[in-house]
Amino acid sequence: MQLKTSKSNGRLYLSIVQGYRDPVTKKVKHKTIKSLGYIDILKKEYPDPISHFSKVIEEMNKKANEEKQPITITFSKDEMISEGTANRKNIGYAAISKLYHELNLHTFFFNHSRKFKSEYNLNNIMKLLTFSRILNPALKKKTYEEKDRYFENTDFSLDDVYRSLSQVVTFRDTLKLYLHKQIKKTIGRNTDIVYYDVTNYYFEIDKQDEFKRKGVSKEHRPDPIVQMGLLMDTKGIPVAYDLFPGNTNDCETLMPVLDRVRKDFDIGRYVIVADKGINTADNIAFNLAKDNGYVFSQTVRGANKELKDYVLDESNYRNTGEGFKIKSRLYPREIKVANANGSRSKVRIDEKQVIFYSADYDRKAKSDREPTLLKARDLINCPSKYNKSTSYGAAKYVKNLTYDKDTGEIVTTKQKLYLDEAKLQEEEKFDGYYAIVTSEWDKSDEEIIDIYRGLWRIEEAFKVTKSDLETRPVYLSCNDHIQAHFLICFIALVIARLLALHLDNKYSITKIIESINKASGSLLEENWYLFDYADEITTAITQKLGVDLGHKYLRFGDIKKILGDTKKS
Repeated sequence: MQLKTSKSNGRLYLSIVQGYRDPVTKKVKHKTIKSLGYIDILKKEYPDPISHFSKVIEEMNKKANEEKQPITITFSKDEMISEGTANRKNIGYAAISKLYHELNLHTFFFNHSRKFKSEYNLNNIMKLLTFSRILNPALKKKTYEEKDRYFENTDFSLDDVYRSLSQVVTFRDTLKLYLHKQIKKTIGRNTDIVYYDVTNYYFEIDKQDEFKRKGVSKEHRPDPIVQMGLLMDTKGIPVAYDLFPGNTNDCETLMPVLDRVRKDFDIGRYVIVADKGINTADNIAFNLAKDNGYVFSQTVRGANKELKDYVLDESNYRNTGEGFKIKSRLYPREIKVANANGSRSKVRIDEKQVIFYSADYDRKAKSDREPTLLKARDLINCPSKYNKSTSYGAAKYVKNLTYDKDTGEIVTTKQKLYLDEAKLQEEEKFDGYYAIVTSEWDKSDEEIIDIYRGLWRIEEAFKVTKSDLETRPVYLSCNDHIQAHFLICFIALVIARLLALHLDNKYSITKIIESINKASGSLLEENWYLFDYADEITTAITQKLGVDLGHKYLRFGDIKKILGDTKKS
């Protein structure tokens, strides 16, 4: 509040006014709190009215700043909402802002954008794109249109947003390395064991190019895709990623990712943990040649007869819990490794094979198979309902099934369709059995299984990118913009996982995002906002991160202070 002097009828008039920022024009306006009167009349009671009321206002401001001092807000019941006014704003993103600035991303973008000499602030754009990718993922245009849901500086245009994507991609690899170093410095990072997996993301386009290629889609879609190989540490925090053309086999992505990380990230010896799709002779030889280790799952149903017989042989299994048994052996074997000239040479390796059976996994396997069997039986009874694409999964259980090479339609023949009982029985024999192969023969069976089970975190990360962060479908066409899109998604994933870690991994990322999205408030009047949501997650954020999301009423100045505190890295 402040003292205002104005002229009325040629005489000086005093009033107490309160300043606030108009949400539409962004300009400062004043609202009269109390009319005091003409100075010449006030002088009859106060020798120096200006000095007197200045002290009164000073005391009023002092009391107003006391936390428990009641606040009076006046408003007109007839006031109308101005078109285009963003009365509803989010404050939950302060938790994301805290981690963004702890990683010193603002400093990185400021330093690396100077060479472009752009009129816009690259960091402000990257904050908007990162925050929105976590809280409200959408097309870049829609993200820009909804920028006013945050209390941030957004003095840039939509064209600036697209220009920034081309800039960011020029220092993509530098940024990934920078993030790794910042995480190592702020929370520590153990890379003795790293997890690796591959997924793909589809584009809603028909035309392919050298990058967007049709391949084996994880979601069984016919669209062009791009492959992503992701490396993660034991805390579930992403380390690095690379993108590959959509027709690249999963197993071919590991060596390029690891080679770059080993050279640039200086992570020392590591043990790579991955699923059976990465378990190839070349990948094993690559790791052993660099004096690194591996823990890979091994297919049981697709294994050779010797391993299958060993799995089903009840000898030497140890019962370690209800419905759980385990055994292992040191097993020398020969693998054929590719040479520089394209030929393959036999290499002998000594590895440990860990086999375990879980009754829970057995029941789950049968339960997961049941819908496919129901589909197979329906296919047998009504083949006209299906084609090569729609019969996917069920077709392997149906004998005498043939397709038209051109149309993919099921061809009717004299041979009757029937369920392949022999194949089903062969599969069921191995339900609940898992095999792991590893170079770490000195570790116990339980340690190896425990290490392998950590792979679920990277699988969860991919689910987060596809569902919560909505990384796909990708609508961008320019390769620079596509690369920048995935870089932003990677930053968002790192921050989301760090947020979950700071909350002791007690809540899923989906639940965290849901809560901080709801932590929003509406403008009341005179720069006061009413916030109307709190739960155990917002309370935990206040306690663990020191980001105050607990107040019901906040002035704009208080909000700016809360957000300002998150930017003190």
